[in-house]
Order: sequence, then structure tokens, then C-alpha cells
Amino acid sequence: MNHKGSGGTGRETGGHGTESAESVLDELYSTPPGDFVPRREERAAAARTAGRKEDARRIHAARRPTLAAWAANLLARSRPEEARRFQELGQSLREAHRTLDAAELRELSAQRRRVVSALTQQAAQLAGEAGHRLSQSAQREVESTLRAVLADARAADEWAAGRLAASLAPPSEFPPDTAPFAAAPRGPAPRPKPARRTAGTGDELAERRRRRQEELARAEEQAERAARRLRDGRAKRSAADASLRRADEERERARAAVNTAEEQLRTAHADLDRAERQHRAAEERVHRAGEEVTGAEREARTASRRVDRLNSRAR
Repeated sequence: MNHKGSGGTGRETGGHGTESAESVLDELYSTPPGDFVPRREERAAAARTAGRKEDARRIHAARRPTLAAWAANLLARSRPEEARRFQELGQSLREAHRTLDAAELRELSAQRRRVVSALTQQAAQLAGEAGHRLSQSAQREVESTLRAVLADARAADEWAAGRLAASLAPPSEFPPDTAPFAAAPRGPAPRPKPARRTAGTGDELAERRRRRQEELARAEEQAERAARRLRDGRAKRSAADASLRRADEERERARAAVNTAEEQLRTAHADLDRAERQHRAAEERVHRAGEEVTGAEREARTASRRVDRLNSRAR
């Protein structure tokens, strides 16, 4: 199956008008539901402008996904390896439903619930990281889709395509995850009774069971790793949130200090302007006083010389 990342579009070269309908649909179903319709209309219009009427019709006919369906698409596209293992688990479970006894079915059911729960948490985390929190109701819809993927091959193919518009529901004949499997009916069974099995058939069934158990063990280990990543991611996000709050507080303190310093600077500039004006006024007074002294000195010298001349005449 061909999975793409949550942000990938698989575009061809050129502008929007040169993209294939398949790449555009991949992009649309990776788009959050709130942006789906305007982006769909933009891409359909680009295809029509490029003369690709059939592509435009297909793009325009794309249904807007529910939030839960979008999250399930995001999970399939962002976790391709886990999605592949999950599909393999579904194949094993469908075979187990046809062949295993009640005790083994109950064991597989418990493992299945753990895997579905872990993947649902992953879908919720991916949606949250993309800015869309999944409600409990939406998470239950994601769980329903994942149970359908395990129970029905066609549902598995739809999910693998990453273009779900609505959540899927498992078929009624497949045992639910919310209760243990019922005991096998006592009437005629579709498989041969153990007493009638040949040695080769028994060995073949044992080998199939062994392979299924190994696949389930790998899937369960994958689910545990996913749960650990989810816990680690939440812890990192909590630490990052705390760091952001501290940074916000420090920024506010720094901003307040800057505001105070700017106010002090404005006051200092005003004081400086006032002092400079006073200095210029004082210099002007000194200059005028100097001129007055110079004039008085001249008058004094003139008066002194006149007194000297008068004294000389009187003698």
C-alpha cells in the first residue's frame, strides 16, 4: 500500500493545475476537516482551468472527512509500518476467528484490545499535535474504525488508502473488543473435529497458530512502544509548556524593566534638555556681563584720562 506522510501531497512538478487527481486527493485527506472544503474547491478549480475536467469532477466529489475519520487517515499515513503490522494482525485475527478454539480467541481478544487502544491514543496524539483535540466520542469512532480494519478486509483496504470520509464499523458477526469471545457453539463446526485431523493437518494448524502468535507478539510490542512514545511525548510537551510559561514570565519581567528604563531615559533626556537650556541662558548672561564690563572699563579709562588732563591744566 502506498502511504504518505501527514503533510505530504505526492505532487508532480508544476503548479496546482498539473497535479494528478490521486495526489490532490491524498493531499485533501491529509488536510484538517476545517480546511478541506476551501482547499478542495481551489484544487478542483485549478484542474478545470488546466482543462482536466474529469480530475476536477473527481476532486469536487470528494467528501469532507469527519474529525475522527481524518485522525484515522492521519494514523495510517503517519505510521505506515505500524499500519502494515496492524493489517497483518487483522488477517491473523480473521483467520483465528475461523479456526481457533474459545480459549485462544479470548487470549487474542485481550491482545487486540491493547493494540487498538494504543493506536487510538497515537491517533489522538497526532491529531493534537496538528492542533485538533479528539473528544472521547471521536476517539471511540477511531476505535470503531480500527476494529473494522481488524474484522473486515475491505475496511482494511479503505483505511490503508488514507481517504476515509467517515468512521467505519466492524461487521456484527465479528466478536467485539468490549467483551470476551463467546464459547464456540456445540453444533457441527465448519472445521474437522480434532479426532478426524490427520497428523499433517494438525501440524499445519499448529504452525499457523505459532505464526499468528508471533505476529500478535510483534504487534503487542509495537503497541507498547507506541504507548511509551505517547507517554514520553506527553511528558516532553508538559516540560515544554512549563518552560514556555517560565519564558513568558521572564519576558514580561524584561519588558517591564525595558519600559521602566525607557521611562527613565525619557526623563533623563528631558532633564538634559532643560539643563542645556539653562546652560545656554547662563552663557548668554556671562557674555552680556562681559560686554558690560568691557564697556565700563573703557569708560573708566576715558574718565581717568580726562581727570589727568584737568589736573594738569589746574596746576
